[in-house]
Amino acid sequence: MNRPLITDIQKYSIHDGEGIRTTVFFKGCPLSCIWCHNPETQSFSGQLLFQAERCTGCGSCIKGCSSKAISVIDKIAVTEEGHCIQCGACLDYCPQNIREISGTYYSPDELIYEIEKDKAFYEQSGGGITFSGGEVLAQDMDYLEEIMKRLYQKGYRINIDTCGHTPFANIKRILPYVNTFLYDIKIMDPVQHKKLTGVENSLILNNLRQLSREGAAIWIRIPVIGGVNDTIPHMEEIAGFLREESISLKQIHLLPYHNTGSSKYKRLNRAYKGEHFRTPGKKELEDFGEVFRESGFHEIMTGG
Repeated sequence: MNRPLITDIQKYSIHDGEGIRTTVFFKGCPLSCIWCHNPETQSFSGQLLFQAERCTGCGSCIKGCSSKAISVIDKIAVTEEGHCIQCGACLDYCPQNIREISGTYYSPDELIYEIEKDKAFYEQSGGGITFSGGEVLAQDMDYLEEIMKRLYQKGYRINIDTCGHTPFANIKRILPYVNTFLYDIKIMDPVQHKKLTGVENSLILNNLRQLSREGAAIWIRIPVIGGVNDTIPHMEEIAGFLREESISLKQIHLLPYHNTGSSKYKRLNRAYKGEHFRTPGKKELEDFGEVFRESGFHEIMTGG
């Protein structure tokens, strides 16, 4: 397995668990959700993000490219993905500052050092660290366990934001160090799940069952996507599953879809396929929340 890469270390995060947190975004995910607002976290490899519409075609970036992957075509600096080694040298030569490498490796010591810069905020607010992605549980587990164990021994509170598509052995391995799992449920129908995320959902649901039996603290997070899962029957199906399987959970979060990450697709030279999705309204979210309350779940949050 490639060594884990990180796309962002987000400070002062208030939506990924209790208190003020630092959220670490790992690169690489087994899912490829059409609506993903962090598409740069899907691939496990480093990637070049480029704003072609701002390029003047000056060719300065060519001077920094030792792999000869860049050429100017129709007044735009075009990079051949097969030749680019994501070294980042071209970034220093671009006068427009429109080139970016997504994915940085941090050693365990380096990552913990960055995390601990904000330890005063964790102590004052009851916050901590959230590992997210991509999919954190699809990373090198030796690397992940070392970091989590060391942070746990220092007394920090750790959350895992997961899509749940991973061998349960990976979950079991880091379970002793996790305070809360932020667990996604997207679509209940396995055929639709595979069509829109790239994988079907039996492993995800089975892992949730097992995680609940282990007594873990769980927050269920449901991305509500207009045109995909924004119906009362679908929310009733999720609520029914949670109730019938006796999933022990603390909160349910309804997260309205937004398209703020759609511009990243162009920078990755990819087409965004979610143009027809829409953001659900406040009344819709309230109605969906009521579905869960009627099923016996009372800690319902919206937004975030």
